[in-house]
Order: sequence, then structure tokens, then C-alpha cells
Amino acid sequence: MIFALAEPATPGTVGGFATEYMWIVPLLPFLSALIIGFFGKKMGGREHYIGIFAVGVGLVMSLIAFAQLAGGNAAVEASYTWFRFDDTLELELGMNYDFLTGVMFVVVTTISLLVHIYSTGYMHGDKRYTWFYAALSLFTGSMLFLVIANNLMQMFVGWELVGVCSYFLIGHYWEESPNSSAAIKAFITTRIGDVGFLFGIFVLFVASGTFDIIEINHLAEEGHLSGSIATIGALLLFCGAVGKSAQVPLHVWLPDAMAGPTPVSALIHAATMVVAGVYLVARMFILFEHAGSALNVVAIVASITMLIAAALALVQDDIKRVLAYSTVSQLAYMMAALGVGAYTAGVFHLFTHAFFKALLFLGAGSIIHGVHSNNMSDMGGLRKYMPHTFKTFIIGSLALAGIFPLAGFFSKDEIVGEAFRAANEETQITAAIVFVSAVITAFLTALYMTRACIMTFFGEYKGHGTPHESPPSMVVPLWILAGASLSVGLLGLPVIGPFADWINVPGETRHGFETFYNIVLPLVSVGLAVAAIWLGWLLFYRKRRSYDILSSPFAWVYRLLENKYYLDDIYMGGIVRPVQYPLAAFVYWTNQHVLDGIVNGTAHATVGAGRGVYGVIDQHVVDSAVNGAAGLTGFSGGLLRYIQTGNVQRYAAFLFIGIAVFVALFGLT
Repeated sequence: MIFALAEPATPGTVGGFATEYMWIVPLLPFLSALIIGFFGKKMGGREHYIGIFAVGVGLVMSLIAFAQLAGGNAAVEASYTWFRFDDTLELELGMNYDFLTGVMFVVVTTISLLVHIYSTGYMHGDKRYTWFYAALSLFTGSMLFLVIANNLMQMFVGWELVGVCSYFLIGHYWEESPNSSAAIKAFITTRIGDVGFLFGIFVLFVASGTFDIIEINHLAEEGHLSGSIATIGALLLFCGAVGKSAQVPLHVWLPDAMAGPTPVSALIHAATMVVAGVYLVARMFILFEHAGSALNVVAIVASITMLIAAALALVQDDIKRVLAYSTVSQLAYMMAALGVGAYTAGVFHLFTHAFFKALLFLGAGSIIHGVHSNNMSDMGGLRKYMPHTFKTFIIGSLALAGIFPLAGFFSKDEIVGEAFRAANEETQITAAIVFVSAVITAFLTALYMTRACIMTFFGEYKGHGTPHESPPSMVVPLWILAGASLSVGLLGLPVIGPFADWINVPGETRHGFETFYNIVLPLVSVGLAVAAIWLGWLLFYRKRRSYDILSSPFAWVYRLLENKYYLDDIYMGGIVRPVQYPLAAFVYWTNQHVLDGIVNGTAHATVGAGRGVYGVIDQHVVDSAVNGAAGLTGFSGGLLRYIQTGNVQRYAAFLFIGIAVFVALFGLT
């Protein structure tokens, strides 16, 4: 094996000054994590400044580099050989900075910076404050490392680092058993998908001879990958995306991940971890396009997921769980867009969703900080006590519901329109399924967010103590995100919005302004959302019959939703327990008979060798040498004793003999 470090593999392409140095952006949070981890305890509670500075510099660089791309500079692609195995296999460390990377960098650094700032208030006084900021920086750096990767192996390293960081942060309050269990559940569930991802990487490598993402997409586009191989590889990659982006059937981990601190939930749901799966499909979109039925599978899985998750959000009492199921549903929107070939619409919804979902989670954190409870049954009437949180949370809710002119309106309706277009003009059955699912989900989204807002902010306060507004360190990020939720959707305006010019893939059809798709469908969509809000107001405020209505005529539906379709029970009873105990017994047997046998055998061999060493080398060699040296010393001592008698005459004789010898020698010379 030949090991080569930082050896140029490809010269890459030249962009602007900032774009060529974007590898610094993920490096900064990694360095921040190291500094905080090793020296944070000595900083007297000021370690957060290191993390804020690192991510802040990364955001500035990301904005400058994106402006250079938008100004016409070329995308940058470069790689360096990391490991080389006998000229047959090379692992490269590289970067690919194009518009998709640029959008993700802006999203990740913006949300991470606001979460870092927000956490100074939310996490104040936490006993693991230093550890929290070290893990938060590592989490950010890992996501950026994943995004900038130009090859699948490097992406997989970032992918796994993100998973490890989420395990650390979800289990931040590990002393409580449910929290540590939630962290383990998230880690193991996502690993199931990751096995598929890893197999997909090797299938594509065997077929193409490279891990390079651009090269694999190019080979698929040119038809150099056989249809079956491309399909198998794409579907295996999608397994990883299903786990990471919490799609059915691996969606069960995400709601339990709410056990972590709320700022972590905001970062996971808005800019890291769960969007990694959507990013993977978007990055490998050309492969998926030329992989037979792969996109159809993506579309069907997403259609099922968005409906299942939206319905579950309707019966949750924990405000963070409402938002968690909302995230699962909205991720499915993004996947569905990619599944019907609407690449730009899917990426645009990822972009807009990041801002209003971060706003909603940080708003939920502000509420929890003020009332010391996650349970909406303990809330009510908070608009009087927390005016800033109330106003910003309403903005985020309206954006999520797709109300004009907020960000969610533009991105969500673009997905609905593209699904209808594909179903109508291209007669795609899967697109028709996506369209129907998306419309129903849009209605349910507005309904469950209306319920959440009413239970939290309207009526009378039902908790203990007096709620209070959050400090400026928490409120200011809320207003920044509220401003973004009001404005970023304008980037996707039909025809004149620049987002479609930034984000595109070969073969994607661009459409001009069309009355039906750009006016009629959006009006229908907004009408549905308004109807859902009105219905929610009647059900959950005017008549206060939320649980009565859901638990009487439709008792079985309510029980089904309350028990999460019994999927956790099915998984535990059908998979985990049948495997858990035999596996535990096998591990115990292996430990007792194999590992202990190896350890005990090694110990016996060591003891035997020790006895041999003692019997031969120590007794006969070492002791002989020691005893010989002692004998020689005794013999020399005997001679000296013979000379040193104390007799003056003998000393005079020896002196005379010595002088005589000296004179004789001197005379000879």
C-alpha cells in the first residue's frame, strides 16, 4: 500500500478568490470544537465566543463566495489524493463548490450562527455548557464537510460524523433514561439506512471505477452505467436518505430526538442531519434520473411519508413533537419534488423551510424556557406574556402553512404545481399521487399549526407560575428568522426570481409565466390553507372540541394516530425483541468462550513464557553474569587485600620496585 497525503489529483476549475478557499469554512468549526473541547473549561463561560466567531466567519465567506458564483464566476472542483492502494484504488479528499453547495453553505452557516447565539441564553447555567458548544461546532463542521465533498467516500465520512454528533447532542441530558434511549434509537435507526448507503457506494464504484460524484453522474447521463446497476446503486443510496431524512419506514427516530436541547432540534431539523438525505438525492439527481424507476420509488415513499407525518402532528400534545412530525412531512415534500423531476422546486423548499422551521423550533424553545414545560396543555394565553415569541411564532406558522406572501407559499406551491404539471402533461401516475398527497398534506399542515398556536397562545394560561419573555439573545434570532421567512420566498418568484437561474440540472425544463400554474393553483392552495385555519379556529378555539371530535366518532382513528400507527410496537415486537435476546445470548457466548478464551489463552502463554524466561535466561544467563561479576569483584578485592596489609616496610618495597620500573622504562626511551 502506498500512502499519499495532500497529493494533487485533479487541478479543478478556477472560480473567485472566496470560492477557491471554501475548504476553510468547514475547517473553522472543527478547529473551534477542538479549542472549546480542550480549553473551554478555562474560559470562564465565554467559550461560546469561539464557536460564534468560527461560524460567523464561515457565513461571511459563504455569502461572498455565493455572490461570486451569482456574478458569473465558475464553480470550483478540486481534489487531493488521501490514500492510494497499489495504484488500483485512490481515496481522495476534495471539494466541489457550485450553486447547490453554495445554497447549503449559506443555510447551514446562517442557522448555525443564530443557534449559537440563541444558545447563550437558552443553555445558560447548563452543567455541560462547554461540551454543548464543542459538540455544536463539530456538528456544524461535519455537515459542511459532507456538503462540500466531491466524492461519495468523503461524503460518507461527513455523513457518519453528523450521525455521531446528533447522538451526542440528542443525549445531552443522558442522566434521564428516555433521553439516552432516544439518542440510541436515533443512532441505530439511521445506521440501518447507512448500511444501504455504503453498499450503494461500492456498487457504483465497482460499476464506474470511481467515487467521484460528478464523474458518476456524467457516466449515468451518457449511458455508460447499465440501467440495472444504476437503479440498484441509486436505490441503495436512497436507503441512506430514507434513514437520515426520516422517511417511512425509518421515520420513527426523529420525534424521539426531541429529547435533546431545543437549539439542537432547530439545527437538526432546519440545516443539518435530516436535510442531508434530501441533499444526497439532489446531489446525485442525474444518476437518479437515469436509474429506471428510482425516482418513482422516491416519489411514492415521499407521498406516503408526508400524509402519515402530517396526520400524526395533529394529535401531539408536546409542542416539539408537533414540529418534529411537521419536519418529517416537509422533508417528504422535498423528496416528492425530486421524485417528480422538479429539482429546482425541491431544493428551493429545502432553502425556505430552513428559515421558518428554525424560527418555529427556536420559538418553541423560547416558550419552553418561559413556562418550563413542553406540554401544550400547560400553556395557553402566552401571547400576553411573550409578545415577541408570539408574533414570530405566528409568522413561522403562516410560512409553514403556505400563506402568501411568506416563504413557504412560494416553495410549497411550486412543488404542487410541478406535480400537477407532470401528472397532467406527462401522464405520470406517481406525479398524480404526489399531487393529491401534497394537497391533503397542505390542508393538514395549516390545521395542525392552527391547533398548536391556539393551544399555546390563546385562551387562559393553564401552567404554574408566571411565564416570562426570553432574553434578547434569544429574541433577536427569532426576529432575524422571521424577517427571512417573510422575504426569502421572493427569490423564487416565477420568471423574475433568480433562484431557478442559480439551481438547475441538465435536462430540467424551464417554464415561463403561465396563468394556471402561477395564479390559479396557488390561489386554490392558499384557499385550502385558509379553510384549514378557519376550521381549526372553530374546532380548537370557538368550540374547544379538539379531543371530543377526534375521540368520539373517529375513536379508532384517534387511537391509531395516538399510538403512531403502532409502528414502534411492531418494530419492537417483530424485529427488536426477537433479535435482541438471541443476539445478546450470542454476544455473551462469544465473550465467554471466544474472547475470554483468547484473553485467557494469551495469559497462559504469557505465564508460560515468563516461566521459561525465568528458568533459562534469568537463572542461567542473567544470574551467571551477576554472579561472575561478583566473583571477579571478590577476586580483585582479595588481591587488593594482599597488597593493603598496613606494613610500612612492604609499602616502601612496592614504592622502590615502582620507581625502578619507571627509571628502567625512561632509560630505554
